[in-house]
Amino acid sequence: MSNRRIERLNHLLRKELSELLQRELRDPRLAGLMSITSVELSSDLRHARIYISALGGQTEQKQSLDALRNAAGFLRHELATRLTLRTVPDLDFQIDTSMERADRIMRLLRESQTDPPGGSTGPEGNASQ
Repeated sequence: MSNRRIERLNHLLRKELSELLQRELRDPRLAGLMSITSVELSSDLRHARIYISALGGQTEQKQSLDALRNAAGFLRHELATRLTLRTVPDLDFQIDTSMERADRIMRLLRESQTDPPGGSTGPEGNASQ
């Protein structure tokens, strides 16, 4: 399968799923702000891993993830009616932690820039040698 086709299908699935989440799902566990950050289709187009970003703590994120996993059959059925695909992929929802990792890296970089270079904690910083 060509990478270009898979990329187009990833984009199409992301768009359609986002629309379905906004307009069709009425689960109270999905009350918070949530978005689909990316979709990764397998090369045989049978499985799709959908990464979501949900606002809130770990409890709210887990509830959102559980709600989406429970609605996977409904979402698959809706995708089948909207799209002209030979087979609609199985949907596997995952929490996207890339933003949290990026935030942690940025904090570590900022902290390393505020520490004085060659601080007095190591043997190099000891002026009495």
